[in-house]
Amino acid sequence: MAAGSDRTGKAARDASMAPAGLAPYAAREDISPGRRHPEANPAYRGEFQRDRDRIVHSAAFRRLEYKTQVFVNHEGDMFRTRLTHSIEVAQIGRAIARILGLQEDLTEAIALAHDLGHTPFGHAGQDALNECMRGHGGFEHNLQSLRVVDELEDRYAEFPGLNLMFESREGILKHCSPRQAEQLGDVGRRFLDKEQPSLEAQTVNMADEIAYNNHDVDDGLRAGLISIEQLCEIRLFADQHEEVQRRYPDLAPRRMIHEVIRRMINRQVVDLMETSRARVSAAAPADINAVRKQPEPLIAFSDEMRELNLELKRFLRGELYRHYRVHRMSAKAGRIIGTLFEAFMNDVRLLPPEHQAKAKSGEQSQGESGRARAVADYIAGMTDRFAIAEHARIFNPSELT
Repeated sequence: MAAGSDRTGKAARDASMAPAGLAPYAAREDISPGRRHPEANPAYRGEFQRDRDRIVHSAAFRRLEYKTQVFVNHEGDMFRTRLTHSIEVAQIGRAIARILGLQEDLTEAIALAHDLGHTPFGHAGQDALNECMRGHGGFEHNLQSLRVVDELEDRYAEFPGLNLMFESREGILKHCSPRQAEQLGDVGRRFLDKEQPSLEAQTVNMADEIAYNNHDVDDGLRAGLISIEQLCEIRLFADQHEEVQRRYPDLAPRRMIHEVIRRMINRQVVDLMETSRARVSAAAPADINAVRKQPEPLIAFSDEMRELNLELKRFLRGELYRHYRVHRMSAKAGRIIGTLFEAFMNDVRLLPPEHQAKAKSGEQSQGESGRARAVADYIAGMTDRFAIAEHARIFNPSELT
């Protein structure tokens, strides 16, 4: 399937041609704009399945095991990482996609790839790298995830990146400024035309929110940074906690927390599925092109659940993400990222040879900003522990290699 195909014309085909099990408004391989670099169709799997498989086998996906969600990896083996978070998003997203008749392989591919561009040290690392890249186009992990699958993965003989299907790339790119969208070609077009992404992409967006909010509650409790007493002031938690306490008054604390959180997740997933099914039914999109033309996303919470989630988000922002212990680690992370960036920019010979070559090539074609982008790519690809070790190798006199 060649890139640049007329998706509007393709999507207007008779909805009755949709493969068995797929709703007419689901993403479909046979009407997709396809890949940036044409390839022969896979023999025993679908195109979106091949995307998912390529993501799972990528180096960037493996590195997510040692990238921070909230707590740095070495702070404890039981906390979420970007890898476990991505798997949890895929599980929630696929369950919703199945109920709504969406393309499950595509949903899973987007979920597994959505954090591939995250820096070490979570949002603290992103903020620090964005500050370093001020004047050079900035840094945003969402755009970096697309950059990883389009360019940075170095595996195949015939093309750079993973050469994913248009719908997978579109789903990875959750948000984008008009200036950035103009530089991204087909995948940035919807931001300029004010269109919606596929329902599969919308599903992953919401599954991501469900996963990180609820599992950050779990990790925050495990770390002792927030308490049950505090959470009982939050309605979404309090309702489920009261029910669990009533039904299982003698349950051990750890099991009680798990029971409450699984019920919180279930309540949100059920609300999302029921609300979204009603919204899709009311809009009655004939195909994926009609989904794109909707004035707002069709995959959404009810008004009540949206308010409950907002309350939970505000609590986590104030009590967990801004906790002094989290801030201490964030401050350290910012200094590590900042000093690494400065060192590499001042002397590209400190970079490994392949990254030296990329920095020099970038500088030849784009000046200082090209060098900066190559340095940012190298740092963004680091795991937490590799960034700490690299910082020690460069700045600690006792580390000579």
